Amino acid sequence: MVSILDVAKAAGVSATTVSHTISGKRFVSPDVQERVRQAMAALNYVPRRSAQNLASGRTRLIALIVPDISNGYFAELAQGVEEAAIAAEYNVVLCTTGFDHAREVLYLETVQSRAVDGIVYAAGSPPSNSELATLIGGLPLVLVDEEIPGSEAPAVVSDNVEGGRQVARHLIELGHRETAILTAAGLESAEQRVRGFTEVWAQAGLSAPRVFDGRFTYDGARSALTGQTSLFGADAVTSLFAVNDLMAIGAMQELAAAGLDVPGQVSVIGFDDSPAALLSSPQLTSVRQDVAALGGIAARTLVSVLEDGAAASDGRTILPVDLVVRASTAPRP
Repeated sequence: MVSILDVAKAAGVSATTVSHTISGKRFVSPDVQERVRQAMAALNYVPRRSAQNLASGRTRLIALIVPDISNGYFAELAQGVEEAAIAAEYNVVLCTTGFDHAREVLYLETVQSRAVDGIVYAAGSPPSNSELATLIGGLPLVLVDEEIPGSEAPAVVSDNVEGGRQVARHLIELGHRETAILTAAGLESAEQRVRGFTEVWAQAGLSAPRVFDGRFTYDGARSALTGQTSLFGADAVTSLFAVNDLMAIGAMQELAAAGLDVPGQVSVIGFDDSPAALLSSPQLTSVRQDVAALGGIAARTLVSVLEDGAAASDGRTILPVDLVVRASTAPRP
C-alpha cells in the first residue's frame, strides 16, 4: 500500500509538505504542489479521508434536521442541502422529527456530542432559543425554512409575510369577502404568513378570518375542519388559506367529503408549491418557494462557518416568493 512517505520520497519533499499540499491549510509553493500531485498520480495515491478528519478534528458530516421527509417540500429541501454539502466534500446525516418536540430535542442532544461538525435545522416543533443553545452547546448552526425567535444563528427563509399578502390580494381580487385560515401554532413561518394575510385583509375593511390549527399536516387539517364544514359555502365562508400545501389538500378533501365544490363554492390556496400541488384535484393555487435554493444556501452558509471561520451570526437571508394561480381558486360564487 502506497503511503504518504512514498509520495514524499518520489516528490523529493517531506511528508509534512505532502500533508500541507493535500489539506491546503499551509502555504506550499505552486511548483512544489505540482511535484507532489505528479508523484501522487504516478503512485496512484489517494489520501485517506479518515486520517485527514482525525488530524483536523472534523467528521465532515452535517446533520440536517427536518420535520417530515415524506413531505415533498422537505424532500426537496434535503436535496438542496445534500447537493451543496457534497460539492464542499461534506456528507449529510438526516434526522426526521415528525413534528414531535421530544424527538426534536433528542436529535439536538445527540448531535451536540459533536458526532457532526454542524447542523442545518428546519424546525418542526422547536425548543425555545435558550433551550436550543443548551442542547447544541457551541456547535455551528444554520436555521432554514423556520426561524426561532431570539436566535442569533444565521437563518435562510422565504419572504413569508409577502407570501401571505399575495394570497390575500388574490382572494380580494376574486371578490371574496369571507375567509378562513388553517395555520400551525408555535411556528414562526406560519405566524408570518398569517400576519401578511391579515394585514392586507384588514386594510380592505373585511371581517377577521376564522382561524383553525391544522398542525402543518394533511391529517391535522382534516381534523381541524371536521364538524366545521357547515361554515363554508356560497352564502358563508367562500375562501380558505392554508399556510402549507399539505393542509390545503387536506382541507380540499374534507370540503369535498361534505359535498362542497372547490373552487365552485370555496376557493383554497396553499403555501410552498410543493410537488403535491400539481397532483391534487383540482390543482392547487399556492405560493411558490425556491426550496432547493433555501437548502443550498443554508448548507453553503454552514460550510462557510466551518471552513472559513465566517461569523456564526450573519443575520437573515430572505428569498422572494411568487403566487402560482391554478384551478383551486375562482371568483366568489
